[in-house]
This record gives sequence, C-alpha cells and structure tokens, in this order.
Amino acid sequence: MRILLLTLTCALTCFTATLSAQTRDVKNVVVFEQEGRFAGWPANFGIWNWGNEILVGFTDGAYLKNPKGGHDISRDEPSVTRQARSLDGGETWTIEEKNWLHNQDEMHELTEPVDFSNPDIALNLKGDRIYYSVDRGKSWAGPYALPTFGRPSLLSRTDYIIEGPRQVTAFTAASKENGREGQPLCMRTTDGGLTWDLVGWIMEEPPQDYGYGIMPATVALNDNAYLSIIRRGGRIDGDKQWWLETFLSPDKGKSWYELKDETINNSGNPATLTRLDESTLVMAYGVRQAPYGIRAKLSNDNGQTWGRELIVRDDAASWDIGYPRTVKRPDGKLVTIYYYHTEGQAFRFIGASIWDPMNVWY
Repeated sequence: MRILLLTLTCALTCFTATLSAQTRDVKNVVVFEQEGRFAGWPANFGIWNWGNEILVGFTDGAYLKNPKGGHDISRDEPSVTRQARSLDGGETWTIEEKNWLHNQDEMHELTEPVDFSNPDIALNLKGDRIYYSVDRGKSWAGPYALPTFGRPSLLSRTDYIIEGPRQVTAFTAASKENGREGQPLCMRTTDGGLTWDLVGWIMEEPPQDYGYGIMPATVALNDNAYLSIIRRGGRIDGDKQWWLETFLSPDKGKSWYELKDETINNSGNPATLTRLDESTLVMAYGVRQAPYGIRAKLSNDNGQTWGRELIVRDDAASWDIGYPRTVKRPDGKLVTIYYYHTEGQAFRFIGASIWDPMNVWY
C-alpha cells in the first residue's frame, strides 16, 4: 500500500508540474463590443501608453460566419480602423475613430525630422508606411513611405524602440522575393525618420512555397542587444505548423541567432513582449488550440530561458482570438489587450486583462 501511495503521489506531482499555472486576481474588462460586429487584431496596429493613459488600435468590421472556417468577418462590407483610449490604466475605455486612415491613398513626404524625444510621441507602422503623432494619438501625420529593401513589399506592424531624439530602431518584416510573407528584419533611422536603413535580417528567408517569419515583438536587453519574438509558420515533416521563436542580436541588430530551446507551439498567433524590471520579461500570446485563450511566460534572465506557462484566461469559444499587446501600468500590473469571444457570442470583441504576472497559482 505504501509503495502504491508513493507511486500515485509521484505521478500526481509529475503531472502537476507539467500543467500551466493559473494567474490570480485577473480582471477582465471589455474595451469594445457590439452585436453583429467583428472587432479584431490589436497587434496589427499597436499599443502605446503614457502612465495610466493607454491607446490601442483595432479593426471594426461586420460579423459574418465563414463557412470555410476562416475569420468570421465580412470581406464584402467595409471595415474601419478605430482606436480605444483609457485614462485609468485600462479600467474603462472610450472609442475613437482614427483619422490617419482617412487619406490612406495620399502618400506624403516627410520634410522635417521628427523629434522622438517628445514625451507625447507615438509611431504607427503599417505595411510600407509610417504615421507619427505628437499628441498621444489624438491626431496623426502621414502616411509616409517606408523603403522595401529590394523586396516587393513591406509587411510592417508597430514594433519600435526610441533610442534618441533622432534615432528609432524598428522591427518588421518584408515579403519574400516571390511576394509572399515574409522575412523579419531590423531597420533604423538616425535622422528623425527622413530615411531608413536596413540593419539586418532577423532570420534566413523561409522557403518560397510555404513558410514565414513575421510580426516581431522586441525589447532592448542593453545598449547593444535586442531580443525579438517572431511569429512563424512552415512545414514540419510535411505538415503545416505555426509557432513562436525567439531571436537575439548582440550587435545592435546586425546579426541574429535563434534561442532554439524557446519555441512555443501556439498554432498561429503573435506574441507581445514587456519588460517588468532590469532582468524580468513577460511574453503573452494567444493560443489557437483547445483550451483556447491567452497565456504568458516569464523570464528572469532577459529571455534566455522562460518559466512555466501562465493562464491569463482560457474561456474562448474558438481559435479566432488573440493578437495581444501589453503595457505595464505605474503600479506594476499589466494590461493585455486582444480580440476574443466566449461561448454563445456571435461576434468578436476587444478585451483587456489587468493582471499581476508575479501573483499566480501553482
């Protein structure tokens, strides 16, 4: 009997150690929802914060059930880009229709350098263009063209680090040489956005038939090093698969190498990367396999290794969720924003989870 009990105890302990840890005291709030609408993809636009003031962009389209199993959004009705703003650390939100896309077809020329030291600055990178705001996103200038570095197109989402009054390093992706997505890269301006130079490719170009590396999420480790989480897709043993990979640059973005032990198989969703303190990072991401939801991992060594997976929420009704972005509040709590739906909801909403990554159940 004693041997049996010891065996069961050992089995239970080993099983428990493989489980995800549940985050405690998570507060889930609705940023935007409307019956009959599909609100989605915050990671396509970006998130910015100035203390407890938070701004995030998203798509607002018409909900339509996709009989082929894709995204449940109507492609025959117009979608608009909106932005949501919170002044109280994500507790409550107001919805604004962004004005930067009203003249999307009219490209402008940047003739004066942007002052990146402005405390109210915000940059938005979208495709092969960039927009600037000097008033916390209340108004936007642009679009201004970005170089494509010899590729058919640029596939930018917003991911950048301000490094001086005239210097910004951005992390994006370009199409492959055959025009498909995509290969991630690092680029930089040192003259206030007037020109941009290619610093380095983050990984080799994926296979032309199928495979991509897109949507970097990046932090600076020190004055010379970056860590970037890349959304990947490709064929493994002949089957299409989707995952996250971690890459590190020790030389300011010129060269990169993969941290091979830190691959996360989440079935297709970008990550968001946030610094807690000098050595602690938080990575949050959507999971498009049951149980569907938002999860996260912590690193105490600047992304060299990652701990047990944390469950932020796991009550989603399908795979069509995620694309999170996260900011840290002045009180140390995180605000993670994503698109989502739960059982019985025939629409998609923008949600936010306010949570403490250090307060979890094991």
